[in-house]
Amino acid sequence: MNLYAKLLERQAVGRPVTVGLIGAGKFGTMFLAQARLTQGMHVVGVADLDVTRAHSQLKTAGWPEAAYAATSLGDAYKTGATYITESAEALIADPRIEVIVEATGVPGAGIHHCLQAIANGKHIVMVNVEADAVAGPLLARRAKAAGVVYSLAWGDQPALICEQVDWARAAGFKVISAGKGTRYEPHYHQSNPDNVWDILDKYLNITDRKSINPKMFNSFVDGTKSGIEMTAVCNATGLVPQGDGLHFPPATRFELAEICKPQSDGGTLEKAGVTEVVSSVYRDGRDVPHHLALGTYVVFEGETEYARRCFKEYAMLPDSTGKCAALYRPIHMIGLELGISVASCALRNEPTGAPTGFRSDVVATAKKPLKASEMLDGEGGFCVWGKQTPAEVSLRDGLLPLGLAHNVKLKRDIPEGAAVKWSDVAYDPNDAAVKLRREMETAFGRRNVGAEPVT
Repeated sequence: MNLYAKLLERQAVGRPVTVGLIGAGKFGTMFLAQARLTQGMHVVGVADLDVTRAHSQLKTAGWPEAAYAATSLGDAYKTGATYITESAEALIADPRIEVIVEATGVPGAGIHHCLQAIANGKHIVMVNVEADAVAGPLLARRAKAAGVVYSLAWGDQPALICEQVDWARAAGFKVISAGKGTRYEPHYHQSNPDNVWDILDKYLNITDRKSINPKMFNSFVDGTKSGIEMTAVCNATGLVPQGDGLHFPPATRFELAEICKPQSDGGTLEKAGVTEVVSSVYRDGRDVPHHLALGTYVVFEGETEYARRCFKEYAMLPDSTGKCAALYRPIHMIGLELGISVASCALRNEPTGAPTGFRSDVVATAKKPLKASEMLDGEGGFCVWGKQTPAEVSLRDGLLPLGLAHNVKLKRDIPEGAAVKWSDVAYDPNDAAVKLRREMETAFGRRNVGAEPVT
């Protein structure tokens, strides 16, 4: 409860927390909108391959032109303004920048930037959850060894879920499940950048179709983002995936404790201690009332009769038995809240969620029958979607992580619904992201992935 006070202390002594942002997309722009108004924080530089777009995004975020008129990093420190550059390396190498925010969304780029930041002694806030899903456990281990903080991004759902799980455990509760809400129907797994509009037009009023990237947006629709985000949660909290991944049961906010508990107790989950994403759409296409489409939740157990009585007395949304209850957050504010992670890393030396093991993976799964010699097009594309899978299964079966299923050629046919294996594609073993992922698979072998969830 004292981050703001610590920021004010840094402001008072003329030493604000210094930040370098890589990637001026939607998340980065939302962060910039608030960072300019945060006392004790200075975004020294913004790196984006499209400098013109970066300038436009800053204007969109409400920045006066003078605030991003610095002509160099040195000038940024002298004037308090922000320097726009296409060189992420320049920000990472600058010894005066304390925190790097990686917001490119590209797994390979995120891994590269993260490794550079660690080598340069900087804290790293990994907005790039796609990169975290590929190699986060090893990146976090390397950061810790180097004495810097690797953190998930507050405002994005994984970090918020981690906080809810931590709250429940710190209060002495056993966590039954945790996750988020989304809009889901089974056929969404086959959606692609061309037909995604058939889904989006039903519930979003997007008049300018050029304003969004349909491939990126499709990754939210086809189930990939849910798999990536729940993988990040599992690897950071000790929760584990269900054996067959996410089931997306429909649920209102008030049914979370009833639905997101084990089948043996009348719920829908295969066991306790797992992640699940609830749908805002019933299987017949009707909208779920009071849904949780933009929110997060945790379901926890009261292990004494007294605690269970308190659940009821204080309207803690208990299940029908009174044994379990739920706490939910109805929304997440994405980049508008990211400053919490930046301040926590710099001022507390503490992440807002970080991987502690390799428990979950998100693997490339065929959207349609795929043919040999076909080129995979990665997240949100026409070929594959990302399915959450236990890490021990991914290792045992040699499954290809979704984050590396881009621009690689198939060596054999893959039936619809089947997971793609490393042996199914012609990948470059010398690619930096591939090498780090393979190193992680060795470092976090089977003895390290099948552990019981931490309760």
